[in-house]
Amino acid sequence: MPAESTALFTDHYELTMLAAALADGTAERRCTFEVFSRRLPSGRRFGVAAGLGRLIPEIKQFRFSDAELQRLCADGVIDEPTARYLADYRFTGDISGYAEGEPYFPYSPILSVTGSFAEAVVLETLILSVLNHDCAIAAAAARMVVAAGNRPIIEMGSRRTHEEAAVACARAAYLVGFAASSNLAAGARYGIPTTGTAAHAFTLLHDSEEAAFAAQLAALGTSTTLLVDTYDISRGIEAAIRVAGPKLGAIRIDSGDLAVLAYQSREQLDRLGATGTKIVLSGDLDEYAIAALAAAPVDSYGVGTSLVTGSGAPTAGLVYKLVARETTDGTMLPVAKRSAEKTSVGGRKFADRRRSHGVAEAELIGVGHPPRDDADDRPLLMPLVKGGEVIGAEPLTAARDRHAASLAELPATARQLSRGEPVIPTVIEKP
Repeated sequence: MPAESTALFTDHYELTMLAAALADGTAERRCTFEVFSRRLPSGRRFGVAAGLGRLIPEIKQFRFSDAELQRLCADGVIDEPTARYLADYRFTGDISGYAEGEPYFPYSPILSVTGSFAEAVVLETLILSVLNHDCAIAAAAARMVVAAGNRPIIEMGSRRTHEEAAVACARAAYLVGFAASSNLAAGARYGIPTTGTAAHAFTLLHDSEEAAFAAQLAALGTSTTLLVDTYDISRGIEAAIRVAGPKLGAIRIDSGDLAVLAYQSREQLDRLGATGTKIVLSGDLDEYAIAALAAAPVDSYGVGTSLVTGSGAPTAGLVYKLVARETTDGTMLPVAKRSAEKTSVGGRKFADRRRSHGVAEAELIGVGHPPRDDADDRPLLMPLVKGGEVIGAEPLTAARDRHAASLAELPATARQLSRGEPVIPTVIEKP
């Protein structure tokens, strides 16, 4: 739960629209906004819904303090009527969406927000900030997990991004299958396993590699991982086994031609009798580099920069669009943007995963009620907030399990790293 208000994590124009709607009497019109992507990042086969477990508490914390409102008025951002409205702001509407860990595709309505225009429009920036970041990181991390196969990956990108983004990245990575994180805040907030041993600075601090290794072993025991590439890797391995003995837990290599070094290191470790000592590789790894190491004698990976930058796609390209509004007779009228290349589909959507014998065939999206089928369609939208109250909270482990199960039902081509179209088509049903 965020410790402070999230209300100022928003754009100026959200409050400008609110002020105008309050003035002309449209602010209380019931509306539905949806979050979706018109396309996936180039070459990606699927997206991953992530960040909802962070977002919903932040919506609960969307409150304006007296001091914030006074400053907004003094700066001319809002007028007095808008300040009075915001002083009592609480989201009292309904939110539904794709459960965390669920794959999504172009036009998937991964979040649906229904309430008055006033209470829904001001959430746009916060919602997109969280979801665009976390969905992008989760999608990149999911590709890395696929590339790694059964080998675990440690998230270690904290020093390559903003301090709060680092925590969110660790959460998104763990959600899709990373084994652990180096980030202690992620461990404290979300129960993610944390791990870490020593950096090159620790070796450089000591008079010799052997002295550094001995100090680490004294503190952490022989199950620790020794970083052997500060000077010469071959000599580093010799020193590591000489000090630790053949029961050393692992060595880590962070630079060089990792595939070649993995083979050479495995041969050397085995020759020294350290047949059970594992090899951990890190150093600018992404999903392609991990895939290239598939045949190498590697036991686990550490990934940092490419993870926290979305491996080339740092945003998911999600938008927050009004799709329905209340009319004077109380009915909900579908509305949609029609400008070139930025079209949307009006009306509040349903979303089903159409399957055949348990294998996904299409993302079925439409307005109204889902069509009758052979009972193998899987509904994707779940209630998250009802009347302003959170009803869809779940542990991160549940989202992690869901991702594994949902990914398993996609066609095998979902696991290809080569560029291609979304693994299943989006079928939009006409009402």
